[in-house]
Amino acid sequence: MVDFLAENNLCGQAILRIVSRGNAIIAELLRLSDFIPTVFRLKDKSDQQKYGDIICDFSYFKGPEYYEGKLEAKPELQDLDEEFRENNIEILSRFYLAFESVHKYIVDLNRYLDDLHEGVYIQQTLETVLLNEDGKQLLCEALYLYGVMLLVIDQKIEGEVRERMLVSYYRYSAARSSADSNLDDICKLLRSTGFSSQPGAKRPANYPESYFQRVPISSTFISMVIGRLRSDDIYNQVSAYPLPEHRSTALANQAAMLYVCLFFSPSILQTQQAKMREIVDKYFPDNWVISIYMGITVNLIEAWEPYKAAKTALNYTLDAANIKEQASRYAASMESLRPQVQQLLKEGFLREEIILDNIPKLLNCLRDCNVAIRWLMLHSAESAYDPNNKRLRQIKDQVLNDSKYNPKTLFQLLLDTAQFEFTLKEMFKQMLSEKQIKWENYKKEGSERMMELAEVFSGVKPLTRVEKNENLQAWFREISKQIESLNYEDSTAAGRKTVQLIQALIEVQEFHQLESNLQVCQFLADTRKFLHHMIRTINIKEEVLITMQIVGDLSYAWQIIDSFTSIMQESIRVNPSMVTKLRATFLKLASALDLPLLRINQANSADLLSVSQFYSGELVAYVRKVLQIIPESMFTSLAKIIKLQIHDIMEVPTRLDKDKLKDYSQLAARYEVDPKQLLEDGIRKELVKRVAYALHKGLIFNPKAKPSELMPKLKEMAATMDGFYRSFEYIQDYVSIYGLKIWQEEVSRIINYNVEQECNSFLRTKIQDWQSVHQSTHIPIPKFPSVDESATFIGRLCREILRITDPKVTCYIDQMNTWYDLKSHQEVTNKRLFSEIQNTLGTFGLNGLDRLLCFMIVRELQNFLTMLQRSVLKDKALVEVFKTVLTAVNPVQGIVANANKVYTSAVAKSQKVWGPYLEAIMKVGQMQILRQQIANELNFSCKFDSKHLAAALENLNKSLLADIEAHYQDPSLPYPKEDNTLLYDITAYLEAAGIQNPLSKIYITTKRLPYFPIINLLFIIAQLPKLQYNKNQGMTCKKATDPVDWPPLVLGLLTLLKQFHSRYTQHFLALLGQFIRSVMEQCTSQKIPDMPSDVVGALMFLEDYVKYSKLSRKVVEAHVPSFIFDEFRTIL
Repeated sequence: MVDFLAENNLCGQAILRIVSRGNAIIAELLRLSDFIPTVFRLKDKSDQQKYGDIICDFSYFKGPEYYEGKLEAKPELQDLDEEFRENNIEILSRFYLAFESVHKYIVDLNRYLDDLHEGVYIQQTLETVLLNEDGKQLLCEALYLYGVMLLVIDQKIEGEVRERMLVSYYRYSAARSSADSNLDDICKLLRSTGFSSQPGAKRPANYPESYFQRVPISSTFISMVIGRLRSDDIYNQVSAYPLPEHRSTALANQAAMLYVCLFFSPSILQTQQAKMREIVDKYFPDNWVISIYMGITVNLIEAWEPYKAAKTALNYTLDAANIKEQASRYAASMESLRPQVQQLLKEGFLREEIILDNIPKLLNCLRDCNVAIRWLMLHSAESAYDPNNKRLRQIKDQVLNDSKYNPKTLFQLLLDTAQFEFTLKEMFKQMLSEKQIKWENYKKEGSERMMELAEVFSGVKPLTRVEKNENLQAWFREISKQIESLNYEDSTAAGRKTVQLIQALIEVQEFHQLESNLQVCQFLADTRKFLHHMIRTINIKEEVLITMQIVGDLSYAWQIIDSFTSIMQESIRVNPSMVTKLRATFLKLASALDLPLLRINQANSADLLSVSQFYSGELVAYVRKVLQIIPESMFTSLAKIIKLQIHDIMEVPTRLDKDKLKDYSQLAARYEVDPKQLLEDGIRKELVKRVAYALHKGLIFNPKAKPSELMPKLKEMAATMDGFYRSFEYIQDYVSIYGLKIWQEEVSRIINYNVEQECNSFLRTKIQDWQSVHQSTHIPIPKFPSVDESATFIGRLCREILRITDPKVTCYIDQMNTWYDLKSHQEVTNKRLFSEIQNTLGTFGLNGLDRLLCFMIVRELQNFLTMLQRSVLKDKALVEVFKTVLTAVNPVQGIVANANKVYTSAVAKSQKVWGPYLEAIMKVGQMQILRQQIANELNFSCKFDSKHLAAALENLNKSLLADIEAHYQDPSLPYPKEDNTLLYDITAYLEAAGIQNPLSKIYITTKRLPYFPIINLLFIIAQLPKLQYNKNQGMTCKKATDPVDWPPLVLGLLTLLKQFHSRYTQHFLALLGQFIRSVMEQCTSQKIPDMPSDVVGALMFLEDYVKYSKLSRKVVEAHVPSFIFDEFRTIL
């Protein structure tokens, strides 16, 4: 018969592929369970209020029209819904594919069973497959894995969350074609069961059997699988555990499979007492906490509580006397095993001959250790006992008392056992690899000794007093030939023959009285020794390694091991060389990966890489977590250094304790993961944690504080950061790392990540943590709960700067780059603020602040345009006013008759618009001033700190612009292609170096707006009466109660006009010129000698507009005669 798993056996390959996929699906479910968007849990009140109407559970399907109607009634809800879709569709699709694959798995398994039944596979039926060893294992695994999938989904992804995700996917997915028609089936399979993994949550009725029966499976198949699991040892594990008291451990994997499969046939659990008694007697006579898959533990007392037959059968195991007996037995074995293993681990004790002579004893010791560790770890695990269940608490207390449970002792035994196992395995592998060479050497030596003895008895060899003896000569020659003829391949016959040869050599010594000659005796003894070695060597078999692999399985502790993390870290802190023993424990834990990967590997599945990456990634993450104590200890020393650095004036030559670091370096060459990288990542992680916390705590401002806390807090923060930086510089040589490189990379990552998170609030499509280029799983940047409207410290800093430089309460004097308080005329802040931010947060901080201000300007401009379109241009009365003005000012080259009346009445009629208009313009202007200051500071520090970079960037920028201009003059000249990222890349450098003009930036795309220049003209005319000209300070506010700050006003309007086509700017300037001419004309005709203050203001506006926008003077002189400017200058 063809091997069941052979590639040409379609029946075997089909079920192998199904089982392989099952393991991959579980890995994907576990992976995804860490990425459930929190919003689907609807835990916070804010989430419920915001998303309650767009996230629905399966009640949606009762009336989709009602829900969609609700959304369509409110435009803001539609907008939110669209934004939510953009942000979550990618992760929802991933979840949906995982859910779909669970349903597809059971459909495929059912189809396979139907094919077996219908005889699609020639000569194969369900019965024949179950008779085959591999077939039996695969069919049992197929059902078991489906059960595990359902349990994992319910445990890791709550029912309500699943429903909300499926409904959202259904609503948002474009792929709802006929191919996706099984969405209904998936929803039926995965609808909420009512189960909650929260401690103390009540278990739903008929759970999980009703959940397991949502997709019908052949009852014959289920009962045959359960029958096999009940009666057979399907993995032949008992041979690895010969002792009867180890039987439940030997069958533990099978017991877990049986536990899951029994839920497919709940009648056995409920009513079939004899079967349940048989199952408990065979699998659970001495244990009640089991691991069902990759360390997911279950307590049978709780799990079988609702089932009468199961509960009754288990009561014999849970008898107080039995619990006491088991716990006491393991307590006793702990006491005897610890000294035994420690003795075996003593330096030089495990030698080759000791191992070869004592293989059974050593294996027994390993078995005892592993069985004891398994029982104690599972039965003392916190996660296995619900603290709200009185009976479970009592049983747990009894176990802990009777077993004299001490986690440190248990952990010590685990460490020692892992180390012993590792040493033994390595030595055994070495012996296996050298087995044949050694055997051949011993054979050659023995054969040569016999030939030499034969020559001795020939009488020719001059050996003292040995008479010639032809019989002995021939006999020794024959023995030499016999030794030579031993065949390594036929080990059994060779072993038997070797024993006979040893016996013959003993007899020849006695019968021929050869004892008298010491040299002959020595030769005989040497040969016997070589033959003994040959027997030992031939007994080195791979079976021993396989037994060690089976016995050393630690997959049950994949999750429980976390409860020992604090003990591991403490032991490393006390004794860093402990890392070597931990290495063996981690390698032992790594053997758990074999379980899910075995079938995937056998099926040559493409999932092998992703599944092994997931589990090994989990393991490496855990190793990192444990070893994080090393950088933590280092940073504890660093904290003392920082204290000295900040508070002591003299620099203290600081160093870490060298001896300790030498111990820490025990890490070297221990892990497949590069140990130096592991240590460096650990140091980075600790640095990120501490710096991020310092920034979060240090930059919290009280908005009511007078004066502002901004400068003192920045100075304090700068000192803290400098302390970190200098101390880090000190320790870099001791740990052999690039301190400055790490510092710059990590600080920039922290700041950029926080800027990204802060900017998320301005984006429709948010950047999730898992999409962020700045976030990392190994070196995560911590997220802190927000203290105010800002999400991060960078937002708080930005809003505090905006608060203290608010144009409503301050006046900005451009020539001095300083803000003064409007009422008290005291200085509020000046350009030193930006130098201080540079000292505290570096270039990244300033650059991040600049990016955040860009987003704020965009938001402000968008809101402004919305207000303009919705409130102003939809108001018929206002539009009529603009029409009237437009008629009055035509043609623009002319002069408006009765100017004062036309302008004044138009401004008065549109008065209600100007309040919000002014506020928006001033906000934009204020942020543009801040952006200019940031660009100045960045450019100054770039020229100061890296003049070559600054010069190179300026020249590259100029040459690029020259090339682009040349291309527009002559399109045959080169221009960067669409896929060329040069312009995009260089912009990032130019912004970081402050080589940019914020005023020439286009922030938003705009459409044509009617009356836009007229509206802006009236706006400016409405503001001019609030301002007055002052020789020293330029245009200032008349009354502090009606504040208008001139520079933000000019810059805000300039920025707004920059977003539109340049003809709007030209039209606006023409209208303003016409206003000046018309008012002047009226003054002249009325013989008023002084230039009106509104005209002075309008001319000042034109002067400043030209200055900031870098336009040519001719542009304004085209609209205002030069003699008016000359007269205006005499006033200045």
